[in-house]
Amino acid sequence: MDYQTGLAIAAPLTVGIAAIGSALGLGKAVGSAMEAMGRQPEAIAKIQTGMIIGAAFIEALTIYALLAFLLVMGKIGA
Repeated sequence: MDYQTGLAIAAPLTVGIAAIGSALGLGKAVGSAMEAMGRQPEAIAKIQTGMIIGAAFIEALTIYALLAFLLVMGKIGA
């Protein structure tokens, strides 16, 4: 197996794993934030702000994985 075949197999799997990890992390973060909002309604603004910032960081990591995949795809076709 040459390196192009290895990249063709590993690149989509890596993006899939990154997407699954992102979905699990985002689900846990949002679920915990909703539970916290239910327990302390007076702190909804602070909790929601923190949740949105955390969700943005989680999504950014997934986008980085997608960009790495697109860069590697350029190496596969050569």
